[in-house]
Amino acid sequence: MEDALTRIWTDLLGRLSGPLTLRLFLQPMMATLFAARDGVADARENRPPYLWGFFTHPGERRRMIGEAWRAIAKIIILAIVLDLVYQLILFRRIYPVEAIHVGIILAILPYCLLRGPVNRIARLWVRR
Repeated sequence: MEDALTRIWTDLLGRLSGPLTLRLFLQPMMATLFAARDGVADARENRPPYLWGFFTHPGERRRMIGEAWRAIAKIIILAIVLDLVYQLILFRRIYPVEAIHVGIILAILPYCLLRGPVNRIARLWVRR
């Protein structure tokens, strides 16, 4: 187990150089753009910030997860597929768990972390 965690960590750091490195910048940027779009829409509809609402409004969780999935599903799938291609090029093997981790880090994490702050900032302009 410890060897697997060490390999995953080393492989994740190794992605910062080599083939397909540009994706490490483009995919979080796309997730950020979608988070901004959805955060502004949340502000217009007077919804709570995303993560705050996720934890404080349990009745809305299913809707929020579905909405986020529809917004960034293509980015997540693209992140996973590109990481699988990267693995084939570099390692000549596929590590699906690593690819899923990369998809989460590159797409889901930026989206979830930025949608709420964008909502809060957009509320300042929506109120005017």
